[in-house]
Amino acid sequence: MRPLLQAEQAVLGAVLLDPAQIPRLSEWLRPGHFYRPHHAALYAALLKLHADGHPGAGPQPIAPAAEGRKAGAWPTAPSAGGDERLAWMDAAIAEVNSTGVRGLTVVYLHTLIAACPRPAHAPVYGRMVLEGAIHRTVAAHATRLHQMARADTVRGSAEDTLHYAQVLTDVLEDLARRWGTDPRPMAPASPLPQPAAANQPPVSEELLADEEYLLGVLTAHPDALGELVGWLRPEDFADPGHGRIYRCLGALHHRGEPVDEVTVLWEAQRRGAFADGALTAEDVLRLCDSRSGGGSADYFGEQVVRAALVRTAASAARQVRALADDESLAPGRLIGFALHALSPLEDIRRRWKTATGAPEPQPAPQPAVRVPPARTDAARARSRPHPPPSPTSPAGSSAAVASPAHPPRRSPS
Repeated sequence: MRPLLQAEQAVLGAVLLDPAQIPRLSEWLRPGHFYRPHHAALYAALLKLHADGHPGAGPQPIAPAAEGRKAGAWPTAPSAGGDERLAWMDAAIAEVNSTGVRGLTVVYLHTLIAACPRPAHAPVYGRMVLEGAIHRTVAAHATRLHQMARADTVRGSAEDTLHYAQVLTDVLEDLARRWGTDPRPMAPASPLPQPAAANQPPVSEELLADEEYLLGVLTAHPDALGELVGWLRPEDFADPGHGRIYRCLGALHHRGEPVDEVTVLWEAQRRGAFADGALTAEDVLRLCDSRSGGGSADYFGEQVVRAALVRTAASAARQVRALADDESLAPGRLIGFALHALSPLEDIRRRWKTATGAPEPQPAPQPAVRVPPARTDAARARSRPHPPPSPTSPAGSSAAVASPAHPPRRSPS
């Protein structure tokens, strides 16, 4: 049995055995955090029964007489001297069935109870469920970003990629607040794995033609470099050789030297651009033809940056998905590593906005109230809550002693 399934069964068993655990869970554990649909439906039913004041959820349930029961009262409420816990389970099954979910039986409820070692550890089991939900949520949104980047590559657009990249960033920040940590990028000890060349989408011939035409235009009209160097980088070119030529053009422009195919060829040789054979002198002479016709360097530069943005988003999405699939990563590290993987995308997004003249989106206002400490403490609850102090103990009156409901906080990672 997978640990996640065991944790889901344990937290539900804890609530079935001890409904008093619900207030320790309800503020931060949601039905949507459960992987199994039946578990989500059962947890939602238990939350509703508790909120509606079912007698079985109270510490000392008192059942109304059957003949005096008002309309709408619990049909499974315990009779005087009955077993209130059985009524609590019967009511849960009835509530789940009323939502259209079928197949939940009393036998399975007893299986859940048997899966719970100690009901007092319910916040710890709930934290495990939340951790699994965080991994699944990050994986789902990373997959969606990758799909949009692939679609934008075909469409020659970047709008959907930008939108879903922002959605993924917002999701990571929200999950960080739910887990009780700060949403900040965190570089892993070892570099994130880069996708293999075989897994990267092929570069279109149209994009390569745009890059070649841009280099010709910049050689014929080097004054246009003054506008492009602020937002176009050599690494934005899909062809590494094209990026090397652009770097040579930028260096000549920066030093104020003449720009033509001969000076670019000499600069490329000085920089060792021909060392690995990816770029040849013939390529430079062919692409940097100072007799090239006119054209809009800004337009072709925008096409290069747009394509680079989409490629960067697809690569970042694959990295985030790989991180989310690593079940050994604690949520704090997963979120920090994922934000770090998205950092290059944020840089190229700003340059794309500068190139197109699009206004920067205004950041959404953040809620002034942070996650309640009790909710954070519950999410980080220790597996061994501190026992309550003895009334005769000198520390019994100290406010510094932690109670099981509010254990000391510790690092999220």
